[in-house]
Amino acid sequence: MEEVPGTLEQVRDMARTKLKGICAAYPSCDGNFDKICQREAYGKPIGLGGAGQGRSFRANTEALAGIEFNMSVLGDHFEPDTSCSFLGVDLKFPVLAASTAGAQKYNEALDETQFCISVLRGSKEAGTMGLRGDTWFYTREDHPSLNAMKACNGYGIPIFKPRSQDVLKKLVETAEEYGCKAVGVDLDGCGSTIMARQGQPVFKKSVKDIEELVRFTSLPFIAKGIMMPEEAQKCVDAGVRVVAVSNHGGRVLDSTPGVATVLPMIRKKVGKSVILTADGGVRTGYDVLKMLALGADAVLLGRDIIRAAVGAGSLGVKLHLEHVHKTLKKAMFMTGTKNLKMADSRILFNQN
Repeated sequence: MEEVPGTLEQVRDMARTKLKGICAAYPSCDGNFDKICQREAYGKPIGLGGAGQGRSFRANTEALAGIEFNMSVLGDHFEPDTSCSFLGVDLKFPVLAASTAGAQKYNEALDETQFCISVLRGSKEAGTMGLRGDTWFYTREDHPSLNAMKACNGYGIPIFKPRSQDVLKKLVETAEEYGCKAVGVDLDGCGSTIMARQGQPVFKKSVKDIEELVRFTSLPFIAKGIMMPEEAQKCVDAGVRVVAVSNHGGRVLDSTPGVATVLPMIRKKVGKSVILTADGGVRTGYDVLKMLALGADAVLLGRDIIRAAVGAGSLGVKLHLEHVHKTLKKAMFMTGTKNLKMADSRILFNQN
């Protein structure tokens, strides 16, 4: 019988064993070449590393590391309120599991559908919600993310690769049937070569394509993988409910800026007309608060959730998200941020 972890460090130890040669669950996950994911990735299947030289992966972590807080210690004592609503779903805190996929191929560490179920259940048990992804061995007939959605009574959000419009519509119909909270397309997955090699081609999507999908579904629509203010505005004009600011964890194009660098520009462009999520380099609740202060409404966690799920299933995911929630509350307390509405640029240090 497998050990039941009682701490997050035990979860990480279990993940290190199961992901040997792929990820060592380092205390600092930053894409540097001293990390096994990046050292072993160049010229090979990408695994958990970044594309090319890993510059985009590192840009995400470096952009967040360069942001500092104003520490506020005077005032009335308070308990930070992290509660929020995301697309009509009440959450304990604005952190969701990102739309990762493919964990089964990491040393066959666990069955893919079970991986997806673990993420969805662990997220719900922590008081939040999970997104689920799409990859080359997922098919319309056997789609682990949708299988997991069905098993979890639709409590989650599937994000599909930018497949043909006809295939996407069939997947969206299944998501609607299972009662999912929203649907979306991983627009930054358009450059995936492995999908095409496996007979599941992906495509760049036009504004008309997005408009067509928005009209097709009754569910809120998420456009994921936006890094330019102008493209964010086009998505808003097309009717999407959520723009996910993301460079795919630095895994699709080398040498992009970090997400934390472009996020304020995108928020300035679109104003409050759309929900913004952000992911990329987020490891702690401190990073979450930085993203919120820069303009995000919610923050997504990717690699850490993979490690947690591989390490200890839904319990691992729950423990990790609870840890992030705890550090978010501490960050809010020490910056005088009583609730999420107060999480803005005023809590960030500015030398000018």
